[in-house]
Amino acid sequence: MARTDDDSWDLASSVGSTATMVAAQRVLSHRENLIDDPHAEPLVRAVGLDLFVRLLDGDIELADIDPRIDMRRAAEGMAVRTRHFDNLFTGAAEAGIRQAVILAAGLDARAYRLPWPHGTTVFELDQPEVIAFKSDTLAKLGAEPKADRRAIAVDLRDDWPKALRDNGFDPSQPAAWIAEGLLIYLPPEAQDLLFDRIDELSAPGSRVATEHIPDVSMFTDERSEQIRDRLKKYGHDIEMSELIYHGERNDVVEYLTGHGWDVTTQKMADAYAANGFEFSEDETIGFFADMSYLTAVKR
Repeated sequence: MARTDDDSWDLASSVGSTATMVAAQRVLSHRENLIDDPHAEPLVRAVGLDLFVRLLDGDIELADIDPRIDMRRAAEGMAVRTRHFDNLFTGAAEAGIRQAVILAAGLDARAYRLPWPHGTTVFELDQPEVIAFKSDTLAKLGAEPKADRRAIAVDLRDDWPKALRDNGFDPSQPAAWIAEGLLIYLPPEAQDLLFDRIDELSAPGSRVATEHIPDVSMFTDERSEQIRDRLKKYGHDIEMSELIYHGERNDVVEYLTGHGWDVTTQKMADAYAANGFEFSEDETIGFFADMSYLTAVKR
């Protein structure tokens, strides 16, 4: 179903299902000892989407969906992504930053698994149903956050800066922000507004990490359509091309640079090499050859 201006979702529908998909990939990385995320698997199983549960159980192989990838390679790809955003937070903590913000948090369990210094507050923002499900599920599992976790049920299309401040965020102090796997699900003008708000709330020394995908047409090409058709055979009818926003948007690197941030980028192949993995454009990850991982520090 195509996006609308006032749509909402849980973790089994629309954009929310992509958060569950990412968490399922983190399970693979955890199983391969590439990342440490013991909470990913029970969260995915609690959501209960049949495709992802069957993948974790071994009833379906990734090669059945896309012959150009296997479990190990998928695990490596998610490890590269996860480590990028983990490093933003751990590096910020080492620099003395004690406010961390996870935008569109989904099934992100960083508040529970990263080694947060004493006095750190982790703010998680997402749709009310998403926040409630994750909080309740982790509580039932007996999981306890390793920081002062403040889960904020707010739509990013609403006044989330006010909700953040109302929950104790201090704009006068530096903060660390991550927008992981988020930008393509925002209209171009909403992407600008997101970074405008981050900039307004960020004291000097604040940090942000995200991805930069210069061309989203990859989600509508022939290979993507083949993957979509194979997924439908397993009852998964979510179509990425309907969930993302197309059209021209500002280059996030140029946008942040122009707003007083020092930006560092790393192309996908370089990110793979930095993590000790081989990057191949002949595999599914080749989709993302032009994508960059981005880190920025406010001057």
